[in-house]
Amino acid sequence: MSDPLLIESATLDDLPQLADLLYDLFSQEADFIPNREKQQRGLRLILEQPSRGRIFVLKNGVRIIGMINLLITISTAEGGFVLILEDLVIHRDHRGQGYGGRLLTHALTYAKQKGFLRVTLLTDKLENKARSFYEHHGFKQSGMVPMRYYFTPHE
Repeated sequence: MSDPLLIESATLDDLPQLADLLYDLFSQEADFIPNREKQQRGLRLILEQPSRGRIFVLKNGVRIIGMINLLITISTAEGGFVLILEDLVIHRDHRGQGYGGRLLTHALTYAKQKGFLRVTLLTDKLENKARSFYEHHGFKQSGMVPMRYYFTPHE
């Protein structure tokens, strides 16, 4: 029996389902406030300009059950193109079944094949399931500390 799940690049038609996934993700993160309009605007900026990044989706038929978002940038330290893993989220009804690992493995394979030199990500806390998940997939903790500066009032 063949696997009904498929990983493919997201399209503009996927925006509503992607925004729903991000709404759920940002509802759980202390630093962010879910806002479907903002999430769709950000996703559209990536999807309309592939030089900015890639969004891969895990689909069961037409239903998206997971997504991973990779942003492309340049590292002067590495001397080339690198990726920022911005979002990896699996629909709450499908968590704990290995789908996040499948999406992450797909993204890392893509990155390696395309010659990217590094993938960087942020997790919410030092001791949580996300950190353990990423460490299990080969990510190492950095000595860097994230900081933000907002140009507009942050809700």
